[in-house]
Amino acid sequence: MPLTDEEIAAMTAAERQDLILRLAPRPAGLPSRRTIERIRKWRTALMVVCVAALIPWTVYLANTLPSHYVARNWVVTWVGFDILLLTMLALTAIAGWKRKQLVFPTAFASGVLLICDAWFDVMTSQRGGDLTQALLSALLVELPLAFILIAGPLRLLRYVAIRHGMIHPQSRLWRMPIPIPDLYPDRKVPPRA
Repeated sequence: MPLTDEEIAAMTAAERQDLILRLAPRPAGLPSRRTIERIRKWRTALMVVCVAALIPWTVYLANTLPSHYVARNWVVTWVGFDILLLTMLALTAIAGWKRKQLVFPTAFASGVLLICDAWFDVMTSQRGGDLTQALLSALLVELPLAFILIAGPLRLLRYVAIRHGMIHPQSRLWRMPIPIPDLYPDRKVPPRA
């Protein structure tokens, strides 16, 4: 006997989440929970090592790089960067138009590339009209668009998580867990320490 809308509305959030997880098809071909946890730990350790290595490297560069440098391949560097940015923006537009979840990573990456573009445009501009143009472009176009491209998909990701019962509607996105234990609802998963 199917549940009525009234019965579903009367359920607690935990009961609805349990129902969603019980009804959701189990994806085929997923690695075991043990494998997923091992990958997560190795990737986390790799990021910690990268952060630890980048701190002294940044200090070293701050003390040794020349304040003036003539760059090779200047045109190719900037045109190549703009082609990458153009590609990511086009992929974001296509994914958004077609309502595909690919919009999450492409929009986020596009936003980050726009922030990088604004930073390097401003930092490498000559004083005067060139710097004014770079600042105006950064403040009026690149940074606002980057905010939209990063914040919009994050809000949509939160909405999807709420809609699928993964988080409570008052939860913040940064508290949203990755739902690995929910992929295997028939197995008992020990709580994380």
